[in-house]
Amino acid sequence: MAECELCGGRGLIIKKGVATRCPCMKKKAFKAVYRRSGLTPLMQQCTFENFNFQYYAEDKFDEVKGYSYAQTARLTYNAAKEFTERFLKDPHTEGLMFTGPVGSGKTYLACCIANEVIQKGSRALFVVVPDWLDQIRSTYSPQGAREVNEQTLIDEAREVPLLILDDLGVHNYTQWTVNKLYSLINYRLNHCLATIVTTNLTALELSEHLGERTTSRLFQICKAYRLLVDKNIRYVNYLRTP
Repeated sequence: MAECELCGGRGLIIKKGVATRCPCMKKKAFKAVYRRSGLTPLMQQCTFENFNFQYYAEDKFDEVKGYSYAQTARLTYNAAKEFTERFLKDPHTEGLMFTGPVGSGKTYLACCIANEVIQKGSRALFVVVPDWLDQIRSTYSPQGAREVNEQTLIDEAREVPLLILDDLGVHNYTQWTVNKLYSLINYRLNHCLATIVTTNLTALELSEHLGERTTSRLFQICKAYRLLVDKNIRYVNYLRTP
């Protein structure tokens, strides 16, 4: 990596005997925040400005609430924007849960929030729940224990100002799984830490898989919104790729 032309890699600019912090240090710190965020390069491209409402039909309706898919998308999008504004003023704010079928834009919208928060100087951690649980399990093996520490993984998810739990509900449910998720969610509830959740499951299905005590805490820390599509957005984009 090329050294900074201003400071030569020292991090300080010295003029007339006075040292000032080089702008490159801010850029390095910003990159470090992104490295720790769990956001992939593709996820880092997700922005509110690029959220595409054309995927959500005006003539198809949520059977429960009676809103069109397009109306539901606008409500959910506005909730995400409002959450971001609230969080940047006060990180101890109520989170959001995005529900809906696969390919409905839940993860994209969660990444929009994460990117906006990081761009404005705060921290976020994006956790794919099944992968996070697998990482914890890997620390139980002799090889894994040397690479990463279980408590470090848990503490990062517990204490980060904004935690995004993506794909909650696609893993195998065991008592161990339920206990790990309960401990994490309960900690964030008790410490008033903002959490975003995406899931394909309904409230009833969450309760059946995670248990009532975990699910009730989820709905204490998150207000639920639903995204509905008649076609998987990822599949539609794949077909459009030349």
